[in-house]
Amino acid sequence: MTDKKIIAVVGATGQQGGGLARAILDDPAGRFAVRAITRRPDSDAAKALADRGAEVVTGDLDDEASLTKALQGAYGAFFVTAFWEYNSVEREHAQAHAMAAAAKAAGLQHVIWSTLPDTREHIPHDDDRVPTLHGSYKVPHFDSKGEADSFFIDAGVPTTFLSTTMYFESFLDFFRPARGEDGTLAIHLPMGDRKLPGIASEDIGRTAFGIFERGTELVGQTVNVSGENLTGEEYAAAFSRELGEDVVYRPMSLDAVRGLPFPGAEDTANMFFFYAEYEDVFAGARDPEEVRKLNPRLQDFATWLAANRDKFTG
Repeated sequence: MTDKKIIAVVGATGQQGGGLARAILDDPAGRFAVRAITRRPDSDAAKALADRGAEVVTGDLDDEASLTKALQGAYGAFFVTAFWEYNSVEREHAQAHAMAAAAKAAGLQHVIWSTLPDTREHIPHDDDRVPTLHGSYKVPHFDSKGEADSFFIDAGVPTTFLSTTMYFESFLDFFRPARGEDGTLAIHLPMGDRKLPGIASEDIGRTAFGIFERGTELVGQTVNVSGENLTGEEYAAAFSRELGEDVVYRPMSLDAVRGLPFPGAEDTANMFFFYAEYEDVFAGARDPEEVRKLNPRLQDFATWLAANRDKFTG
């Protein structure tokens, strides 16, 4: 057993939770211990964490009893859901309820909940510029998390709300620069001339570590993260500098996003509508310099791009 404060990490084998687990394990002061909660303790990712000194335990977000057991004796926890695995508000809510109840039962002193804003506080229900989805939501994967904030509050769990944004890694798949018929490399974003906050996924976990470092100072507060807030033109210019050839920005329409052949395309289009039309609400709430106070290693886009250059040129 350890006398260090134990941080239980949901999603420790994924992007956000993995970033936090690595930040704890890399901390030269060794202030916390990692307890990785996973459905698959025999996975390669879980074994890699165990090899580095993490405690790996079995826990299932769909099973409150297993979560309560996994949280026993921990000081704090990082909670995140994976909406796109199941594309269901009902299931995400059930999982958030389970995490809040388990945290209360285990007597945790500090929880970080990875969340997003409820866009319905800004987009009227009768706004026909964007369709209502999943019954009563404008951007289901945002609104669902924002709605679930209250589960932690109502349960009396001491919680910091970590409001995330688009990963820079989205440029590796969804928005990867593509060469057009004219031979020009271009990125396509449905943002017009508005700023789109982005962050390296690793930095979400590192920022969560910075929150835990502060003790309970940020309980009850929302921390809005971003590595940099850039327009499409500015993202393209960063690609041009790094790749050594012109990369242009060619805005795409929301209708084009809605027509993409993947589940959740309408949800995604509505999200970009919110990003663009409510830039002051979303980008305006995200100041990378404030985030850097919690995470001094915070990467701006150029730094992230330089570190990942071979993934675009290989």
